[in-house]
Amino acid sequence: MSNDIAATLRRFRSPAVRQSGEMDHLVRQAVFGTPEDRDQARWLIWEIGQHAGVRPASIHELYLARGRGEVRAFTTPAINVRVLAYDSGRAVFRAARRLDVGAVICEIARSEIGYTDQRPAEYVAVMTAAALREGFAGPLFIQGDHVQVNAKKYAADAASELTAIRALIEEELHAGFYNIDVDTSTLVDLSKPNLDEQQRTNYERAAELTAFVRDRQPQDVTVSVGAEIGEVGGKNSDVHELRAFMAGYNRTLQRLGRYAGISKISVQTGTSHGGVVLPDGSMAKVQLDLEALRALSLEARTVYNLGGAVQHGASTLPPDAFGHFPACEAIEIHLATNFQNLVFDHARLPAGLRAELNEWVKAECQDEWKKGDTEQQFVYKSRKKAIGPFKRRLWDLPEDVRGAIGADLERTFAFLFEQLRVADTRAVVDRHVRPPLQSHAAPRAVAVAAPDDLEAGE
Repeated sequence: MSNDIAATLRRFRSPAVRQSGEMDHLVRQAVFGTPEDRDQARWLIWEIGQHAGVRPASIHELYLARGRGEVRAFTTPAINVRVLAYDSGRAVFRAARRLDVGAVICEIARSEIGYTDQRPAEYVAVMTAAALREGFAGPLFIQGDHVQVNAKKYAADAASELTAIRALIEEELHAGFYNIDVDTSTLVDLSKPNLDEQQRTNYERAAELTAFVRDRQPQDVTVSVGAEIGEVGGKNSDVHELRAFMAGYNRTLQRLGRYAGISKISVQTGTSHGGVVLPDGSMAKVQLDLEALRALSLEARTVYNLGGAVQHGASTLPPDAFGHFPACEAIEIHLATNFQNLVFDHARLPAGLRAELNEWVKAECQDEWKKGDTEQQFVYKSRKKAIGPFKRRLWDLPEDVRGAIGADLERTFAFLFEQLRVADTRAVVDRHVRPPLQSHAAPRAVAVAAPDDLEAGE
């Protein structure tokens, strides 16, 4: 190992250094550096995190403990960090540290990886660096949200689509995603004559992908795998569909081998991703079926020993809605669009940049402009596609602008953590989740590090 790298590792033993501008510089190298500098920075962040107690981990055991009734009711927020990833991540971990939150997930979906220009290895590095920068310590739950089979591509060439899904899962596991949401709910066929036939392709592919994950997960890690019985935005789920899915899933998984199954089940209860925007740009009121969510979560826990049901598409709900989720004992809630909206609509975002971003959307996303949609509806739905092309411009915003946005994000996250009852979950997480130390081989540009370059448990 070069003297410079050894010195860097020694310097980052200090919490003061980890929580300084040196981490900001390192994470920028991990995102925008040359391929050699990028790989070195990502490796350094991983190793620093491993020895500072910020380790990618699986939430599987915590959820199973909830299913056994050993853990009080809470709803884990799974936050899709799309835009201003480092500043957004820092806001997450500032709020989490202040409120003693252990049960929080940072996630990115298959579709988001592309349009936000964040491959799994970069995402893990940025979330790890954000946690280190804010002095957060403990298991770091990073999730592959909606590792989703595209129904049209599957119908045209099932083998190719499944090959793409398996390749993404391998990439995510290698990067440190130890929570994978397998989404084959797109293959549910409601035209079939009975529930088993409707769910069959869904449960068979979900079981096969679970086995694929289990065969490749790191030693001493049981990845948390989630499945889904109803596509978000579609027909509301019910207990009968859950039973049909679980019977078929367990039967298929048993046939494949002695594998641990899923820890949670995603359901549809009336929400849609991003919410429904009206012609004037306001959000339509959501008809949320909380009783269905309560019944599904109860069935998942008491019959199948899962953590519970998972709610998607919820970030644009009104503030008074979030307290209902732990009351219904939903185990997890996925939140994305409102945080993106907070950044794009923030008063401190330069007006010129906002105008340029919107003009890019109108020029580059014309094919997404649906007949009958106003310009406001179109821009609202499509501006997420600008995150990747404008990524560096957003990272390069002045520090005071990023600070103001980050402060408002932190307030939003803190509110959600309290409403979802995950404040003071640090101790229960540490009791059930003990991620092993995993040192990675150094990249080619760096000689193999000596084992005592960082001291465990610092």
